[in-house]
Amino acid sequence: MIQVLRALGEPAVARRAQRLRRRCCGVLVALMLAPSTHADESPEYKLKAAFVYNFAAFTEWPADTGSAINLCIVGNDPFGKELDPLRGRALGSRTLSVHNRPATDALQGCQVVFIAPSAIGQLPRLLDGVRGRPVLTVADSAGAARQGVALNMAVLNGRIAFEANLNAARGAGLDLSSKLLRLATEVIQ
Repeated sequence: MIQVLRALGEPAVARRAQRLRRRCCGVLVALMLAPSTHADESPEYKLKAAFVYNFAAFTEWPADTGSAINLCIVGNDPFGKELDPLRGRALGSRTLSVHNRPATDALQGCQVVFIAPSAIGQLPRLLDGVRGRPVLTVADSAGAARQGVALNMAVLNGRIAFEANLNAARGAGLDLSSKLLRLATEVIQ
């Protein structure tokens, strides 16, 4: 494989990476536009799981992040088995790992923290616990982005939408892709 990449040369590898990013962006757009009203065809948390994956994919992580992106769910897991297909899935040169963390103080080693609705009452404590670390915070509770969560999902007009808190992401040392930000219903700066 390495010989093939060397034979292709760096420009060819860059073009392939760019095509892959475009495809991922297309998938994200398709998921955003897909209606979530038909429970049997596309349950809400199946779509939200795909959004969380794409949030991680469209985030620029520090070089020292390591080989895994650990998604930690705080509170009662609303996803059920919807995250199972994403376990071990590639995120660039890294893989996604999923962990349930019912205790809010067990967030060491997490790069993405999903704050379930059952844990939203502990939001200030959770945000304090990850402050200054490269952690992408995600929720699906009204007003969470205004309270300091980087990305907050909601169902609007039968579709999954999200708002982005750019200050929260930058405060964590993370860069969110402009392609991702263009799809947000609101960008808080």
